[in-house]
Amino acid sequence: MTPPPAVPQRAVPQRPVPQRAVPQRAVPQRTAAPAMNRQGRHPQADRPPVGAPQPPATAPPRSGRPALLDAMTEIIRMPAPSETSVLPATRLPVSASASRMARRHDAWRPRFWILFVTFPIVLAATLAQSVQSTGPLGPIVTVLWTYPIIGTLVGLWGAWITRRRLTNAPADDVAAPCPDRLVVVVPTIGRHDTYPALERAVRSYITYLPECFPRLRVDVVIEEGCEAAESIAELGAVSRYIRVVTVPRSYRTPNGTRFKSRANHYVHELRLAQHEDRDDVWILHMDDDTGVGLDTAVSMANFIRRQRAAGADGKHLAQGILTYPRENARNRLTWLADALRPVADVTTFSAFTGNGTPLAGVHGELLLVRASVEAQIGWDFGPDAIVEDAQFALIFSRLHPGRSAWFPGRCYGASPASVRDFLKQRERWAWGLVGLAFNANVPLRDRLFIGYSVLSWMIGPFGHIGFVLLLGAALGSVDTVPITLAVLPIWALNMAYAVWLYWEGLRMNVAVSQRGRRTWWEGLVVIALIPVFALMEGIGGLRGLYRYLRRTENTFVVIAKPA
Repeated sequence: MTPPPAVPQRAVPQRPVPQRAVPQRAVPQRTAAPAMNRQGRHPQADRPPVGAPQPPATAPPRSGRPALLDAMTEIIRMPAPSETSVLPATRLPVSASASRMARRHDAWRPRFWILFVTFPIVLAATLAQSVQSTGPLGPIVTVLWTYPIIGTLVGLWGAWITRRRLTNAPADDVAAPCPDRLVVVVPTIGRHDTYPALERAVRSYITYLPECFPRLRVDVVIEEGCEAAESIAELGAVSRYIRVVTVPRSYRTPNGTRFKSRANHYVHELRLAQHEDRDDVWILHMDDDTGVGLDTAVSMANFIRRQRAAGADGKHLAQGILTYPRENARNRLTWLADALRPVADVTTFSAFTGNGTPLAGVHGELLLVRASVEAQIGWDFGPDAIVEDAQFALIFSRLHPGRSAWFPGRCYGASPASVRDFLKQRERWAWGLVGLAFNANVPLRDRLFIGYSVLSWMIGPFGHIGFVLLLGAALGSVDTVPITLAVLPIWALNMAYAVWLYWEGLRMNVAVSQRGRRTWWEGLVVIALIPVFALMEGIGGLRGLYRYLRRTENTFVVIAKPA
């Protein structure tokens, strides 16, 4: 390991470790910024990586290295669970299966054959059933089944960009250290039923991320008095990389933000107080049920090194791929339904975020943001914010157009444990996105695509084939011939795209599972159940719309997380 550069013989401020963190309504007091050394770096940037072997307590300081700076690397004793803390221990070893998984991901590309097969079949079937006249359902289905075409075209464009990007990109298969600091932020509600998933996720961070990020810290953010506080404190003792941050009950943001955004803003203010709002510090936002792998670490490190080389033209935000391994799922139906989620990252999010402007929003997992840029935005979006990640993305798009990117690293989440939890999850998303689509504080041009997507979600149940046939029976005719046959290719493309989404999403989720192959029946079942999945998604969306229209008091529902 190359020793850190020498630091001039001057007083270096001790890094503050708050003992109850931030008081009510108060940003942690920033002390005077530390002086630069002769290389133009903050003295704290020259300290050895967290978790690196420490010299014996009696060892003399290295040549040119003040004893005070060596003292800054001492392990801090564990305080009570209600305090912000940095806890001692070591990293965990990387398994051989993780290396095989990383190589498997590196070979993945989107495949389109199912789309090319489905499109002519659907088009031929609809043409065969069509006549020149139309019934009372004609105008209705003409609108409902044609409307999603914009989302279809954007998604296909994003998928093609993803394939081309992966084909032309250099191989991300070398785990080389990255000089920038990585801070992983993991807010958790701290319940007993969410703790097993949190432990799985945090252990993955300290296992794989140090391979590429020796300057790593994992901030587990909990609420004061949460029921799993003691278990989380014990988890923190597993590794020095982990810092447990407790948000006091009395803490209030200036705008009265609540829920997860409040926790994010608290730890954001803590980083400001510790002078981590710098270009060479990156914040990785993760959910408390979502882990990482070796491929995640390698992909992020390569991305950050490219931004360092780009200098002033570097990107400030990037999003990876959220996947769902089979072994993390308790319910096979919800796991199959969640095939839709990873493919969104290689289609719509790749098209927007990957091309510089995340106007389609982002998700809160595997969201990588430069600390100096996050310091400009923060998370204080007000008491009604429950989709804080999407709102952050829209603000970022306005402040830093063209400065976001996409990277192929995966993170590994868990599907809801039951259909009921699935509906609750979709309800919260729809509730928050409808509110964001009508949020006058965000410019209309920045809300247009999210508004279009929300409307597609809301009208989806009314375009469901079951609802259409029931409506037709009530009107005395189930004839679904459109008012013009010119829309039939659009219908066929929309249907073929829906089949492709679930087929390709299932392929992605299977690829990240321990048994990286589909069973013979999974592909057939996921296609056959598309009407069921569409109904599940639609019911959750309508429940969210109903709550928004009733002006119900916002709640941030956290479902149980499978281990």
